[in-house]
Amino acid sequence: MNRFPFQLDLAFFGLTTSNTSEARFNVFKQIHEIVFHGNGGYSWETVYNMPVWLRNFTFSEIQKFHDNERERSSKVNKPNTTTLMDSQGNVLVDKNSIPKPITPKKTPSYK
Repeated sequence: MNRFPFQLDLAFFGLTTSNTSEARFNVFKQIHEIVFHGNGGYSWETVYNMPVWLRNFTFSEIQKFHDNERERSSKVNKPNTTTLMDSQGNVLVDKNSIPKPITPKKTPSYK
């Protein structure tokens, strides 16, 4: 016999027996991310008891912040793509990068 008398399997509220565990995992994952990346600003109980709209807003703002930080740091830490050797193995020398010899200054002699 069917466990539920209705054919909709309690889908009226959006959760069914097949997607309940996934929805629960997503809620707990979101709570974890807010608490972990909130830098101590949120406790687990606070986030768990937040209204859903506020928790979603907080999560999206933290996600935007970290995405912007990641993008900014990737621009700053872009690897140098220039090479110091050509295809034959010869070292390429930029004449502007060779330091000029230091010439000593003449000091006045005191006699």
